[in-house]
Amino acid sequence: MKELIKISKNISQCTACALSNTRTQTVAGSGSQSAEIMFIGEAPGSKEDLHGLPFVGRSGDLLDELLVSINLDRQSVFITNLIKCRPPDNRDPLTKEIQACKEFLKKQLQHINPKVIVTLGRHAFSYFFPNANVQSSRGQIMPLGELSVFPVYHPAAALYNPKLKSVLQDDFKKLSDYLQNSITNKKISKTPSNEAKQLNLFE
Repeated sequence: MKELIKISKNISQCTACALSNTRTQTVAGSGSQSAEIMFIGEAPGSKEDLHGLPFVGRSGDLLDELLVSINLDRQSVFITNLIKCRPPDNRDPLTKEIQACKEFLKKQLQHINPKVIVTLGRHAFSYFFPNANVQSSRGQIMPLGELSVFPVYHPAAALYNPKLKSVLQDDFKKLSDYLQNSITNKKISKTPSNEAKQLNLFE
């Protein structure tokens, strides 16, 4: 946990982009340092900026509900965002802001070394697969080097379109099945060599 605390401290002191001038506080992420699943959203919103925690408010409530549906909770996963500061008026993160923050995400991935990365929404998914479409890719494992990426809709999308809630529920069930199968078959292992290969994806 010391390493995650160090990363969080470095994030709190970051002035690499203009968002450092408008944030209330940084939102590094929260959860287990040994999480098998790492959830990555796009950026903190107003409540996250206020509380310093990712996915609070209505989107966070839905994410919690989805986690419970597959017998998980926030303490057993790790949740973060592409960027660690709130964009003004909750606008989409800019490419230069994502680039300024990518070193922090790289270090979080290196330290946690999750079995699967769940991207929440199109921005997080596009970071790993810039030429793919989240609508056609969601709900399936997408290998990327040594990483396993599992894209789903952002919980906020289901708040605006309630029909998407059942889609999210189905995708989380697929995620649970994948994890169970990977444990049974021992297809994924956490090794130092895997960590080194993962880092190359962020250069």
